[in-house]
Amino acid sequence: MSKVIDNFIRYVKVDTQSREELSDKVPSTDKQRDLAKMLYQELVDMGASDVRYEEEHCYVYAVIPSNIEKEVPAIGFIAHMDTADAVSGENVKPRIIENYDGKDIVLNVEKNIVTKVSEFPMLKDCVGKSLIVTDGTTLLGGDDKAGVAEIMAMAEYFLTHPEEKHGKICIGFTPDEEVGRGVDFFDIKGFGADYAYTVDGGELGDMSYECFHAAGAKLMIHGKSVHPGYAKNIMKNALKLAMEFDAMLPQQECPECTEGYEGFYHITDMKGTVDEAVVDYIIRDHDRVLFEKRKENFLSIVESLNEKHGENVFEVVLKDSYNNMKEMIEKEMHLVDNAKAAMEKVGVTPKVSPIRGGTDGARLSFDGLLCPNLCTGSEGHHGKNEFACVEDMEKIVDILIEIIRIYADSEK
Repeated sequence: MSKVIDNFIRYVKVDTQSREELSDKVPSTDKQRDLAKMLYQELVDMGASDVRYEEEHCYVYAVIPSNIEKEVPAIGFIAHMDTADAVSGENVKPRIIENYDGKDIVLNVEKNIVTKVSEFPMLKDCVGKSLIVTDGTTLLGGDDKAGVAEIMAMAEYFLTHPEEKHGKICIGFTPDEEVGRGVDFFDIKGFGADYAYTVDGGELGDMSYECFHAAGAKLMIHGKSVHPGYAKNIMKNALKLAMEFDAMLPQQECPECTEGYEGFYHITDMKGTVDEAVVDYIIRDHDRVLFEKRKENFLSIVESLNEKHGENVFEVVLKDSYNNMKEMIEKEMHLVDNAKAAMEKVGVTPKVSPIRGGTDGARLSFDGLLCPNLCTGSEGHHGKNEFACVEDMEKIVDILIEIIRIYADSEK
């Protein structure tokens, strides 16, 4: 078994699920510390420098010092340790399917859990390769333990090949990316990189330097509850008012109806009673002008419904989450060009596409550390059908090594 796969199998067995409802603290779950401490010790044991576990907020940092005389850019690689809270990450049982035949994969006979090629057509690209899957009762954790495993394998390569010339390599592992707080306390200055890449994407060759502009909206509806037998012209049913609001949004501009550069409104949670209701939305668009128009439309619907149902029946708190990192990275396109060149050097066709979501790199790019996103070789994230391709993960380690080689030949 290759080093990256050995790493991955070991890491996915550590439950690091973050929790949205606990995201007022970082890390949101203490069990993320289990993997952080493991990575810290492995980095120390393999001989990395300046290894530190920032205990308060659960970050891990390390450096592989430059071994060349000329000054070249310091390059960082970042991945997150937590997994999504959509599906359990406890007691993950990874197994390897060798020489995948391209057919549906039965994950669990007893519970009839099957990964269907019709639902995951990207499996067709994995025929003849080896796949890592679960028993169908948990997620796998490739998002982003595949990225963690690949960075660790890249680090071990350079530390065990001192004859390989390279500039300064910076390594960072973060908590709570899945709940939007992955870089809240990230030490950019202490990290020490001039530029970085998050390794947090999907299929082999995938690379992104664009993401959504993003906002979150919390809609609060104040109804009026009275006995339903005597409610005429008195009752204001907050739940029905919430549905009225949602119906006024463009119904085709939702995640299940959009792709590529198309933006959306997405209702993520609704709870309440006749008297009070709270509805959570996220608003996304790649284009800043369209993004601002979406927010304006959201607020105008609130205003319109208050005119109809009464002042302050609807209240909203709308807050920007992150911005499209393209606005920053396009100033330094060598980051994209060099990643593409590294892929081509190892026989991988680059597939540059926008992220239909967020990444730690988006916030880091606006905080001063430009940070495009690279593939991990894992797919079907956040669900029981998640899988990772062995050969693709091994190839991604080669890509990371090649990026370092390219920057070792450059000038700062």
